[in-house]
Amino acid sequence: MLRDAIRSLAEAKIAPYAAAVDEEARFPQEALDALVANDLHAVHVPEEYGGAGADALATVIVIEEVARACVSSSLIPAVNKLGSLPVILSGSEDLKKKYLAPLAKGDAMFSYALSEPDAGSDAAGMKTKAVRDGDHYVLNGVKRWITNAGVSEYYTVMAVTDPTKRSKGISAFVVEKSDEGVSFGAPEKKLGIKGSPTREVYLDNVRIPADRMIGEEGTGFATAMKTLDHTRITIAAQALGVAQGALDYAKGYVQERKQFGKPIADFQGIQFMLADMAMKVEAARQLTYAAAAKSERGDKDLTFQGAAAKCFASDVAMEVTTDAVQLLGGYGYTRDYPVERMMRDAKITQIYEGTNQVQRIVMARNLP
Repeated sequence: MLRDAIRSLAEAKIAPYAAAVDEEARFPQEALDALVANDLHAVHVPEEYGGAGADALATVIVIEEVARACVSSSLIPAVNKLGSLPVILSGSEDLKKKYLAPLAKGDAMFSYALSEPDAGSDAAGMKTKAVRDGDHYVLNGVKRWITNAGVSEYYTVMAVTDPTKRSKGISAFVVEKSDEGVSFGAPEKKLGIKGSPTREVYLDNVRIPADRMIGEEGTGFATAMKTLDHTRITIAAQALGVAQGALDYAKGYVQERKQFGKPIADFQGIQFMLADMAMKVEAARQLTYAAAAKSERGDKDLTFQGAAAKCFASDVAMEVTTDAVQLLGGYGYTRDYPVERMMRDAKITQIYEGTNQVQRIVMARNLP
């Protein structure tokens, strides 16, 4: 029922704008409005803070079905979870009430600010600083590759509070867009997900109350990594959605397209390609859903399973969308058909929330 409801919504209110959102590189406001109206923009927020209280699997299905229509739009529910999960996992009760309620209502979006110009895969090498000043902290630094920056009201920001302790000297804070000293760079000109703004976030003497720290001082990096254990599965869900969307489109196309006097779907070479695509998508789905169940239960092998789901599903998404372009031939290479956009959008799933090379390091260190 959940899948049917989201698919109907995505096909009616999100898919019709996907090409224009990509072409114009503009935020998918129609998608945000539709998701908020149907309480699907941040389904993971617990009921006690006004949210839908959806479990990890339901959240995955929401993101998967939105990504099937438009990957840029799927970053609304995905990044709302990424940005707010540190507060859910480690924040004080006051912080949860203050920031989760507006998120659940649809009054605000939540972004996650970990990466920096010189701290990508080596996130512990960050330089953004937070210095205690009485009952406040003063933040200075630059965050890069911040998804939905400028649109989101709230940002979970990781900053160094003790430079002598490397990862154990990093703390997490909630920063608001309206805080004095917060500004944004120009939107990055990207290969795909063009509807989701990616910008630098500049923190210039941003003074925030000390009670906006998430958890204890020095626990920010641990919270950031714990968050990614759960949210990598949402990237697997995006990858799964775009792969399914490309497969569905290609399957319809080959039944219509005629060559040598019959539909190209009648040729075994085409059938084998589709069979491989469908097999890989289904394998990715099983891995992703199993990881979501582990996320919900907090299983001890979550770190491995989350990394495996993200890595496998995103590799599948790249293969399947590329094959879909191939099946459409010359048409697949044009913007008149959606598989070209899907192929470009799929690529980022192999890169963000930890490159697939980093996922393999994570898996190797956490072999079950």
